[in-house]
Amino acid sequence: MYKAMGLSDEELKRPLIGVSTTSNEATPCNIHLGKLGQYAKDGVREAECTPREFTTISVSDVITQGHEGMKASLISREVIADSIELMVRAHKYDGVVGIGGCDKSLPGTLMAMARLNLPSIFVYGGTIMPGSWDGKQVTVQDVFEGVGMFETGKITLQELISLENVACPSAGSCAGMYTANTMASIGEAIGMSLPGSASPPAESDRRQEICHSSGKAIMNLLENNIRPKDIMTFEALENSIAIVNAIGGSTNAVLHLLAIAKEIGVKLVLKDFERIRKRTPHIADLRPGGLYVMLDLDKIGGIPVILNSLLKKGLIHADAMTVTGCTMKKNLESSNFSINILSSAPDQKIVRSVDNPIHKEGTLKILSGSLAPDGAVMKIASINTTKFAGKARVFEAEEDAFESISKEKVVEGDVVVIRYEGPKGGPGMREMLSVTAALVGQGLGEKVALVTDGRFSGATRGFMVGHIAPEAMAGGAIALVKNGDKIMIDTIKGKIDLLVSKSELNRRKKKWRPIKPHYAKGLLAKYASLVSSASIGAITLPLM
Repeated sequence: MYKAMGLSDEELKRPLIGVSTTSNEATPCNIHLGKLGQYAKDGVREAECTPREFTTISVSDVITQGHEGMKASLISREVIADSIELMVRAHKYDGVVGIGGCDKSLPGTLMAMARLNLPSIFVYGGTIMPGSWDGKQVTVQDVFEGVGMFETGKITLQELISLENVACPSAGSCAGMYTANTMASIGEAIGMSLPGSASPPAESDRRQEICHSSGKAIMNLLENNIRPKDIMTFEALENSIAIVNAIGGSTNAVLHLLAIAKEIGVKLVLKDFERIRKRTPHIADLRPGGLYVMLDLDKIGGIPVILNSLLKKGLIHADAMTVTGCTMKKNLESSNFSINILSSAPDQKIVRSVDNPIHKEGTLKILSGSLAPDGAVMKIASINTTKFAGKARVFEAEEDAFESISKEKVVEGDVVVIRYEGPKGGPGMREMLSVTAALVGQGLGEKVALVTDGRFSGATRGFMVGHIAPEAMAGGAIALVKNGDKIMIDTIKGKIDLLVSKSELNRRKKKWRPIKPHYAKGLLAKYASLVSSASIGAITLPLM
């Protein structure tokens, strides 16, 4: 079979390396990955190994926003992990170089590497360039928020179209510190990607060089028998949580890190996220909560700048092993990353010093309370208030909420509750960017709150609480909320409470029945039957 594909005896004597990409024409995040795969294969060959290229799926987290397609997004993470695992197990490859672009392809690839525990290295496909509109940098976030601005008459239809025409000018993943760039940053922090590989743009020469270098680096892992379990330790996961809080990263990181931890066999719980958040300062002024994009961070040195700042203050584990075969500390001390950008470029405003942070504590807040006994997640990078109390406006699906918001029926002081959008209930735990961006575009980002058992895009900002657990489909308290109930959110105390008496909730619980599942057959029905709570990563677990 191999000789039928042109391989020689000499090539077959060498280690066979699976080169996985999520290349497709579904999204600009992935459209260039096939080309990048060739650079990785060249590196594998240079390392005297034999590359075997294969692809897996990837779903666009932007194109699927606001409709049924978003139910496929989180599910695709599991399919990506499953398909990489199957290909590598089936063909007994000796190692893996995995290249991912759109949001779920990054954690999906890392989850597969954790399961397989073969010498592996993860490569990010790179960030898209920001667009330019009305004299300022713009991203896809601006387009979604522009919809809300158009609906309230703040911009014209032609202005919205002109914004849409320029916001995404090239290949690559969304430009801000949204989910893809957050997970790429985690790739470095967790030690599974080469230092400095997260930030270079998708279509830059440096991105091609990174792919080549990553392919070449696989031999060192093989020769020294360095495997994902040696790298993705509890300490490495703590480093990952620290970087997400320092950069104001996506709430989706919580789900994905919990899932990766489960696959690698490390116990990680929501309390760990809150513990590390409290000790980690927020120092990078990145969108959506800040002003800058991944390209700006790249220009001043990328993720190593932030890791180095945290390392000097003892906020990350210096001795964590990485795919270079060296520790995190040794990588950061190397000549390429030894420059302290905060002293050599004092005028830059993208990354602050640890002693002068944007916020003294990190941005991924874990909440709990009577509305979310098993936890909830909120990004506090962009909010100026610490408390919100209001009356519930309950919606049984995202579409219902978006229609009401579009008609300006949601008003200041409301707490929008969107339920039956959890892992089981959706199924698939849809992101709510269309809804949250519409609220922000209407000027309601901090004048209303939104609570859901679904999740948010990395581009979401405002007083938005997601991952409510237990979810509505599992009979969680969010299923019992009625219009007019008072909900209290306190980010200082970490509380989210439904201010209804226990006796009343017990009465409602006795009358409650779950909704009829949205799907009776096919992958979405299968997923709904296997998926676990968001509080443990919304992973799929075998029926025992």
